[in-house]
Amino acid sequence: MAQSVPQRPRVGRPPRISREEVLAAARRVVEEGGVGSLTMRRLAAEVGSTPMALYHHVKDKEELLLLLLDDYAAGLERPALPEDPRERLVTAALAMHDALAGCAWVVEVLVADDLMSDAGLWYAENIVDAAVACGLTPERAVHAYRSIWYYTAGEIIIRAAGRRRAADDRPTHRERVFADLDEETLPRLASIGGRWATLTAQDTYRQGLEALVEGLLP
Repeated sequence: MAQSVPQRPRVGRPPRISREEVLAAARRVVEEGGVGSLTMRRLAAEVGSTPMALYHHVKDKEELLLLLLDDYAAGLERPALPEDPRERLVTAALAMHDALAGCAWVVEVLVADDLMSDAGLWYAENIVDAAVACGLTPERAVHAYRSIWYYTAGEIIIRAAGRRRAADDRPTHRERVFADLDEETLPRLASIGGRWATLTAQDTYRQGLEALVEGLLP
């Protein structure tokens, strides 16, 4: 009697996925590991599909990041802006900061390349317009916006890194250094060394913003 040959299991098509599922998975990846962790291979594993299947929804990683930016910007609330141009500038900058403070991966995308969301240009428009209304030329207003953006992006990225370090309860290198400063060579820092971590952890964004705006405007 002839032996039956065991049949191989049929390999079906990868599960059908939607663009919404792809975007949701991509958002999870960048929120957990940053933009650098987002690859088509990693994303395919996240949705239980193949990298090739993803290309039915997005052309490449750049298009995927643009879709993520647009999706995020579309959900942002825009505050009412005051009539006074100086107050309007500060309010728009604060709104930009608040929109990005809890989503450092967006800042990573914006500072790493020329990618941006059209919806996010509302902040730049109102900051530049307010700066012109305060007496700056359009060119100087753009420079003022750039300074405010650099300050805002730097503050968000540095604070995000600080939160990641705070998850590790071991003393950081900086804490060890400040705990043992030489009072003769660094007397001022040594006098506040024990409070350095607490002081630098305080939220002083608005204070710094107002000082920056004061120096930028006529």
